[in-house]
Amino acid sequence: MIRTLIVDDEELARANIRLRLEGEADVEIVGEAADGVSAMRAIQKLSPDLMFLDVRMPRRGGFEILERIRTKPRPLVVFVTAYDQYAAKAFDTHAVDYLLKPISQSRFQEALRRVRSEIARPDESREEAADDQGHAAEPPHRAIDQVSSSNPLRRLAVKVGDRFRLLKLEDVDWVESAANYVRLHVRDSSFLLRMTMDELEEKLDRQQFTRIHRSRIVNADRIIEISPTLNGDFDVLLRDRTTLRLSRAYRDRLLPR
Repeated sequence: MIRTLIVDDEELARANIRLRLEGEADVEIVGEAADGVSAMRAIQKLSPDLMFLDVRMPRRGGFEILERIRTKPRPLVVFVTAYDQYAAKAFDTHAVDYLLKPISQSRFQEALRRVRSEIARPDESREEAADDQGHAAEPPHRAIDQVSSSNPLRRLAVKVGDRFRLLKLEDVDWVESAANYVRLHVRDSSFLLRMTMDELEEKLDRQQFTRIHRSRIVNADRIIEISPTLNGDFDVLLRDRTTLRLSRAYRDRLLPR
């Protein structure tokens, strides 16, 4: 049986998960908690195999709970939240899945399939995955809001419908501004991310990504050639034949004087 703890400060949200788990023959709900402190006590007492965990709660949120867990093996975690901006941080904690409210039944079943697959792995490999996180007392690293210039962002989670895709930054061809969002162009696809260009630029590897315009950033590995235009700017040709404008204000980032 998969011993399961439901942690959410909303009674309706806990009831929703409870109802979805009722028909799962291999799942046993061993407890519930409505805040972080109660959740910590329940984890110590019940040693669950799995937690459905909210991100924002009174008296410690979901990430703080994970930082403080001392029991081994650590419970598997499926985050359930109304906030999409924490997805990258959730994956850095080795969460099994990240469900965005309201949750569809198909998406919930997919999360359970991932849990069962994870539980079927040998105990040693699960321990290694937990150790890769650092130690429980240490906060997860390389989250979107914890990146420094010496430790640039390498991957991020982008929303696709009601799920998230983990995207390697090296796969991004170029980025354009879209008001308070940025649009990431990856081959024939594009993804919106809730972040400004300035915020994203601060987190990128400056050796790989270069800002060429106030509204565009390009992966330098995708550039084939740069040619001047009549008005003093430059055209930047990428491998996929996309042409972007390099403005004079950003010329020094790519071209010698």
